Amino acid sequence: MRDLHARMLAALLAGEGLRGIAELAAEEAGGPVAIVLPGRGLADASSTEIALEPLSGYAAARLGGEAPKPPEPVELEHVVSAGDEAIGYVLALQASNNGLSIAVDREEVLRTTALATLTEVAVTEARDEVADEVRGSLIEDLRAGRVDGGETSRRAARLGCDLSEGAIALVAEVHSARPRHAAGLIAGEHQGAIAEPLGDRIYAILPARDGPQATERTQAAARALASRLRSHGPAAFSSFCTSPGELSRAIAEAELMLDVIATDDRMAELLEQGMGDGVYRLLFRALATDPAEVRRFYDDTVEPLVAHDRQYRTDLLGTVENYLANDCNMNATARAVYAHRHTVAHRLARVKELTGLDPALSEDRERLGLGIKAYRLLAPTLPR
Repeated sequence: MRDLHARMLAALLAGEGLRGIAELAAEEAGGPVAIVLPGRGLADASSTEIALEPLSGYAAARLGGEAPKPPEPVELEHVVSAGDEAIGYVLALQASNNGLSIAVDREEVLRTTALATLTEVAVTEARDEVADEVRGSLIEDLRAGRVDGGETSRRAARLGCDLSEGAIALVAEVHSARPRHAAGLIAGEHQGAIAEPLGDRIYAILPARDGPQATERTQAAARALASRLRSHGPAAFSSFCTSPGELSRAIAEAELMLDVIATDDRMAELLEQGMGDGVYRLLFRALATDPAEVRRFYDDTVEPLVAHDRQYRTDLLGTVENYLANDCNMNATARAVYAHRHTVAHRLARVKELTGLDPALSEDRERLGLGIKAYRLLAPTLPR
């Protein structure tokens, strides 16, 4: 069996994985062998004709403390344990030997196979740990603005993420005890994605899908992923980046959007309905690039209304917002704010006094509308 173990280790060094171990075990045992490790999400067998799903289900039930009946082809099994933790089984399956009697200690073959399997598990976990560190360090460097476009592209390529056609950044809060499950969902749903938990958030880079309309397809994929992730917590994604050099800004944009929707249900609903693809998206990009400029624009437009409403418990901001949303219709605005139209007219006059912007003029209405949107984005960071 020492020779068998040495050959199994050689197969592992050659990169043959669990399949190589199972094939060597099958040759020695004279029949098919399967290796199922539900505790690590791994499974393979000596033949592609072996159905692994029922065998994995059986092993998972055994590991869960149940005593299920073994599937019909299972004749012998040996537990695979990492320390004190049982992580799966090596299974010897029924074989047709054409009436020949094979004198072999199959239990010893399975024990040797289980031992070699632990080596492959250790190699896989070490490889995954290195990949996690590389993913995490790349995203951390992007958040800090420490990498340029060329280095970002090279490091992402080593992780199987091709940024040559562009990408979108996604950030999600994780209210689950299984953040890596959520990161795995992203990587599994979007080919080539980099996803890594950092603190209580998951950061992801979604490379553009190949083919025509790559921008639209990647945006649709990001929107679908954000929706799927809501069972774990709120999620937001950036505008489309055509260059890897824009990803630092894109991550900042997604973080800002997440900060807003995590504290403002109204904004979350608006963005979910698609409004995040228009003016709001442009403002998020501006906020990520030059937050001081967005703050100055807010100060120059609707900040006096916000301050007045807080001090005197009025609703000037809400009134002008509804006035703009109702195409400047006084009656519709009055119904929306539960006030008489004369009250609405008085409030709009007060808006003009405080801001110097006249809601009756189209140019001033545009500035007021943008100022209100800037306020919605800045609200979580403004003093109360």
